[in-house]
Amino acid sequence: MYKFLILMFFSLLIFSCDSDVDAGEFVVGADYLALKNKMISIDTVTIDVSTIKLDSLVTSSESRILVGNYDDPLFGKVRSDSYFQISTSSFNLYSENSDTDATGYVFDSIAMILRYDDYYYADTTKVQTLNIHRVINKFKPNANDDSFYNNSTLDYNGTSLGTITYKPKPIGRDSINVKLDNEFGLELFNKFKNNEITTSSEFTEYLKGFVVTSSSNTSGSVVGFNLSSVLRLYYSKGKGEAGDFYNKDFTILDATKQFNSISSDRTGTLINDLPLSKMNLSSLYTGNIGFIQSGTGIVCRVDFPNIKQLKYLADKGAIVDAKLIMKPVKNSYSKMFPLPEKLSVYVVDKLNRIKATLTNSSGESIVATLNNENDEFDESVNYQLSLGSFLQKEMLKESDSKSGLMFTLPTLSKIVDRVVLGDQTNKESEMKLQIYYITY
Repeated sequence: MYKFLILMFFSLLIFSCDSDVDAGEFVVGADYLALKNKMISIDTVTIDVSTIKLDSLVTSSESRILVGNYDDPLFGKVRSDSYFQISTSSFNLYSENSDTDATGYVFDSIAMILRYDDYYYADTTKVQTLNIHRVINKFKPNANDDSFYNNSTLDYNGTSLGTITYKPKPIGRDSINVKLDNEFGLELFNKFKNNEITTSSEFTEYLKGFVVTSSSNTSGSVVGFNLSSVLRLYYSKGKGEAGDFYNKDFTILDATKQFNSISSDRTGTLINDLPLSKMNLSSLYTGNIGFIQSGTGIVCRVDFPNIKQLKYLADKGAIVDAKLIMKPVKNSYSKMFPLPEKLSVYVVDKLNRIKATLTNSSGESIVATLNNENDEFDESVNYQLSLGSFLQKEMLKESDSKSGLMFTLPTLSKIVDRVVLGDQTNKESEMKLQIYYITY
């Protein structure tokens, strides 16, 4: 009787076949699909959606200087400052010339040259203001840790060494040139001219590093620069002598000593009160939406709390395929906030600890892929994920433990892209799960 009541809620599809059928995650033979067997299509399984704020993301060794700020209507005020240490392999002002020539050198100017790496997010048509400050802490991570994180910071001098107000052109130009304070440049020049610095350790003790910050009060963009960016010291031999002009570059030699401090002020948003990473904020309290954002560590969790009930449909049965369809919330994406092509998927426990990447029945990692067919009303824009193998394992678990799925962007630490997904009760952007279950 109990089994009969459950079956009343599902539509039954009965097949008779003479050849093998590929049913997605599993290859089902003709004998398996005999007349006595039933293929049930189920679309009423409960889906729970929630948002999680990860404790921190490693942002060192990511090889991108990420700076800027913008206001996001859903995620709040997003900002990234970038810290880096520079050095040199040559501790003099001369190369082919003899060291006696150094006495004739005079300081001209100093600048930070930041080279674009083609990444940008939000509105690059808006003016941005960047400031460069001198770091006063050693580039040393926390004890027993070799990494810096998105919430890491170092103390720096509040007086800016250089400022630039500009419109980012990450595709049309190769770099921006920020003129720095001449007093600072002359001091650095004299350190080398007088041979006061002769080793890397002496140099980093004197100049521990820089931070590039955004001081714009209005919404703009976050822009990426690559690690070929340099501090360039300009000098010449004597005044007015044509052709005797030189420069010395200080480069980022150690990617582990470069990191991005990425933050967001979510005041007034639906995710203002995100709990600690071991807890979830249900979509019931966030407007029936799940949130994902790289850089700030915001991820979406999806659970199927009643999946074990399916094993009571029959004495013998199996989930042969399942497709999860997730729709980005309408009006949440645009040219300024484009949708990522893929979403990475991880299997997590009840405390949101990652146990593995999601795999298919062959053990291959799988991702949710954007389906973006031309549609005037965006009805067909969605992410699709085949997860029959995962649900079959969850259904057959003998223990009470349950695993969920965590969705992130493939790149976690050096971008600020984001996406918002509707949950199962979101009328305009409904999340759907279609399961194909066979009894035999």
